[in-house]
Amino acid sequence: MSSSQAKHDVFQAVADPTRRKLLKLLSKEEMSVTVISDHFPMSRTAVSKHLHILADAGLVKERKAGRETRYSLEPEPLLELRDWLNYFELFWENKLTALKSLGESDQSEIKENK
Repeated sequence: MSSSQAKHDVFQAVADPTRRKLLKLLSKEEMSVTVISDHFPMSRTAVSKHLHILADAGLVKERKAGRETRYSLEPEPLLELRDWLNYFELFWENKLTALKSLGESDQSEIKENK
């Protein structure tokens, strides 16, 4: 989905904890709003609003099945998040390497002082 088609930003859509839980739930199987609502302590209307935001961001696909609308995960837009996070992973790796070196140098100093 191109950015001109998306009405909501993927980052904004996943910023809400409820929407992240919805994505996790929908990663397992397609579900109707009624079934999804059973997993949350909120009204079906509130769940629908969250689903519409996810759909507008391209993260959820809606499909009519008779009288109900069924929702399923569309993971492709999450690649944008992954790419963004991968960029910053380098900083974590550097910090963890420095921490490991510091810990190892502290251990050698303790052994030398004994």
